[in-house]
Amino acid sequence: MSETRERLYSLLPAVHRTRDAVEGGDQLRALLAIAEEELDLLEADVQRLYDDWFIETCQEWVVPYIGDLLAVRGLLPIENAPFSQRGLVANTIAYRRAKGTVAVLEQLARDVTGWGARAVEYFDRLATTRTMNHRRRSDVAFVDVRSADAASLTGTPFERSAHLADVRHIDNGRGRYNIPNVGLHVWRLQSYPLDTFATAQPVEPTGPPAEQGRYTISPLNYDLPLFNVPRAEEELTHLASEPNVAAPLRRRQLHDELSERRRARADHRTDFNEVYFDDSQPVFRVVLAHGTDRTEVAPEQIAICDLSDPDNPPATGWRRPDKTKGLKVGVDPVLGRIALPEDESADAVEIAYAYGFPGDLGGGPYDRSASVATALADLPAPDKADRRQWAVNGAEAPGALKAAVDVWNTITRRTVGVIAVTDSRSYDDDLEIHVRAGSRLLIVAADWPADKDPDATAAPARRFGRLLPRGRRPHVGGAITVHGEPGSALTLDGLLLEQPVTVDPGDLGLLRIAHCTLAPETAGLTVASSNGSLTVELERTISGPVGLGPVAPRLSVRDCIVDGRGGDALAAIEADADVQTSTIAGGTQVRTITAGNAIFTDPVTVRHRQTGCVRYCYLPLTSVVPRRFRCHPADEAAAVRVAPAFTSLDLRSGPSAYGQLATLCPTEITQGAEDEGEMGAFNFLKNAQRLTNLTTRMDEYLRFGLEAGVVFVT
Repeated sequence: MSETRERLYSLLPAVHRTRDAVEGGDQLRALLAIAEEELDLLEADVQRLYDDWFIETCQEWVVPYIGDLLAVRGLLPIENAPFSQRGLVANTIAYRRAKGTVAVLEQLARDVTGWGARAVEYFDRLATTRTMNHRRRSDVAFVDVRSADAASLTGTPFERSAHLADVRHIDNGRGRYNIPNVGLHVWRLQSYPLDTFATAQPVEPTGPPAEQGRYTISPLNYDLPLFNVPRAEEELTHLASEPNVAAPLRRRQLHDELSERRRARADHRTDFNEVYFDDSQPVFRVVLAHGTDRTEVAPEQIAICDLSDPDNPPATGWRRPDKTKGLKVGVDPVLGRIALPEDESADAVEIAYAYGFPGDLGGGPYDRSASVATALADLPAPDKADRRQWAVNGAEAPGALKAAVDVWNTITRRTVGVIAVTDSRSYDDDLEIHVRAGSRLLIVAADWPADKDPDATAAPARRFGRLLPRGRRPHVGGAITVHGEPGSALTLDGLLLEQPVTVDPGDLGLLRIAHCTLAPETAGLTVASSNGSLTVELERTISGPVGLGPVAPRLSVRDCIVDGRGGDALAAIEADADVQTSTIAGGTQVRTITAGNAIFTDPVTVRHRQTGCVRYCYLPLTSVVPRRFRCHPADEAAAVRVAPAFTSLDLRSGPSAYGQLATLCPTEITQGAEDEGEMGAFNFLKNAQRLTNLTTRMDEYLRFGLEAGVVFVT
């Protein structure tokens, strides 16, 4: 027993300790060890008391109490929110000192909602006749038709054009440009940067020869807009600009910066303004690979292009005048496409970039530590099962993932295995996974760092289970086939899968797919009929159709989007399904169901309706389900008006806002969940509660006579 756990025992006189060891069999020692555990908890609570005095270091549950001391009231409590209200309380004094200014409204929106925000005084955008008695900061009576950048900003929060007056109210989202109106533009989409390089996918030429040397940044070969990684604002009085928000990148802004950079380099100047391509945080980086040699393209060697027309791309007849001499690659940030000039070639093109998405769902580079900890919980003792871990990196060996799986398949005794994919590249091999009886395998996107040994002479070593599951999003282009034996388990975490996952006949015990994307158009999950004891768990996952065999008994779907439009999204006629806070786009057929806060776009058919319940869900009236509780639509009349509306429900045409409820979606759905939040997969974002908190607080900091409204940019 360690000395730290024997403080109470060491306080006893030596005679009692000796007697306990000789006659009592260390019973007193064991009793005081239990008391020592409670003492440790008590001391930890006492230690935290000092930290809880300060808003910067207090626990989350203390934040409302400190806020109450400052009369910060009227906020809806949000449980398990993906953001904290700590900033709102911390900045309250500064808010009140700057009350009535547009900057405080912008910062208020950021602290209350966690969304990027830009506050706009619309009376400053009105076209008026200039008078000498009322001189304005800028003349906005005319539009500068010579500025391409100004024209591209029209209609955005950063526009500089003049507008005629609009007398409609802004608080209901109808009008904007009027004297009393102030608009809070918020960006609901988040930016997800990849810490490592991903493999750009070559476009197979199907038309003119101009398509040679073309690539898509998306591993799934669809257009994917690139997003900015927001830069922090240093002062409360600073109004947000484009670099400060998670907005899609524009061609013009990047083109102008790189052009200025090239001119400055040609003139041997260092005074050019670096915003998007500074050395510390460039918005994207490109690497050209020739065999084992990888060369990163300098920013001044990148051309920002419009690659929407394959018949006239810069890849054909790319002129290189002196001012653009040395250009090696063209990038279209709006469409997520890459082109190489005709005199440039590469075996592979890799890019590190950021994309936009509503929240931490599907395969993504966000932090998944809690999910990985769940997969590695309750491990068998080392004497009862081996522990093996592999690190996979496509730069070192393109077939490293398949090689690691092949080594795993050769292990015959009970083993806990972890295959950590430490980069974001593409792996195109088909994978056949065999999980032996009692074994457990985790394939996860995560870094596996080496820890320095306390002995200075020993080299750093990697420890089992020491994973950092963030910053990576590998793409598996091949199909995955699984064969399991009794008591076996397989977990996939953080992967982007292009082909289906199939469970072959066997007796797999658990299949857990968490924080993955199974491309809806080409991938999904299929289970053979003989896996009678299988439990399928889908968590924070985007998937195509899920089809379970007639004897797969248990299916759990939580915070997921299952897209099987045109057919059955969930086909599990003998499964007991538990569907919570998920969006099911397509039909559903199950044996029994327990559902809550979910959206079923197509009819649901349940064979056994004596058990289960459907609560706070949207599902068509033609569904055959067990008892409904506060579901929508309630009747035929409501069905005409109440239906889910999505910003995008096509991962190919609208990948950035896939599954997001549209702003015009009925309130019965956007606020119809049990917690008065939105139904569906993004319930965990608490968007309805965020918006309510923001509108509640705005009036407190508005100048008298002004009216504010919230405008969703994304």
